[in-house]
Amino acid sequence: MKNYYRVMLGRQSIYAEECFAGNFIGADFAIIQDLTDKLPEEWRAFNKEFIPIFLAGHPDKTKIGAGLACGALWTVSRGIKNGDFVLCPDGSGRYRLGEVSGGYAYQPGGVLPHRRPVHWLSQTIDRADMSVALRNSTGSRITVISITGYRDEIERLVGDVPGPTLVATDPAVEDPTAFAMEKHLEDFLVQNWAQTDLGREYDIYEEEGERVGQQYPTDTGPLDILAISKDKKRLLVVELKKGRASDVVVGQTLRYMGYVQEELATEGQSVKGVIIAMEDDQKIQRALAVVPSIVFYRYQISFKLIKA
Repeated sequence: MKNYYRVMLGRQSIYAEECFAGNFIGADFAIIQDLTDKLPEEWRAFNKEFIPIFLAGHPDKTKIGAGLACGALWTVSRGIKNGDFVLCPDGSGRYRLGEVSGGYAYQPGGVLPHRRPVHWLSQTIDRADMSVALRNSTGSRITVISITGYRDEIERLVGDVPGPTLVATDPAVEDPTAFAMEKHLEDFLVQNWAQTDLGREYDIYEEEGERVGQQYPTDTGPLDILAISKDKKRLLVVELKKGRASDVVVGQTLRYMGYVQEELATEGQSVKGVIIAMEDDQKIQRALAVVPSIVFYRYQISFKLIKA
């Protein structure tokens, strides 16, 4: 099965035209060396070696920012497989879709020197034609993100593939109807973060003024939201379940918290967790009774008809 990634070609797509003309994608992050023999199968091993190198050259950066940079560099250079597809904005509201056609190559002195060859398709996708969910995901400021979950929509936008039937694929969600109704929960929460109880105490994590805490990549998958307390002493893992969630989500949240504690937290920082779902149940209550570092929040849907 082919995977799909949204890849930024430089900040604000400044290198998009050159990449389209030269049939490649690439990354930089000021790592000036050939990585041909430095790309292990697992990105965590790559980060372990290169985060100190990145931080040495960027002493103003945090471990979280360094982790994002090195993780993106590995993904572009090794994580994306031959035959996977990349969706790249051109800077004018349209996206080019291309198939990655070869392995890593280093181009010293060139823009985005850590490169992969790409066969660009002739079709383009207008951002206005995307669903709200895909539009928000592709609008992330992170250099590279997985958008495989939108495969059917992307293929429909570039061809004549019929629209997909919406189903819940998350094994921790027991109510597919609620899942469909709340597919925009994450984006709604992010957009209205400042008005929530959590927003009064925490900020969604930012690097250089850019929000990077949504869908933050970890070695067990992307966590929904990474936030930090206003006094910078606590990191917060927020896991969203669109519907009625089972107690499986407690273990999932703990895995994310473990990653944040081991890989991202600095000395003196603690890690907390929040689970947000439509309903809790006795299973979750029992599990959370012995995990005081995780708090459960229930969300409500309000729907009203007003006669004109």
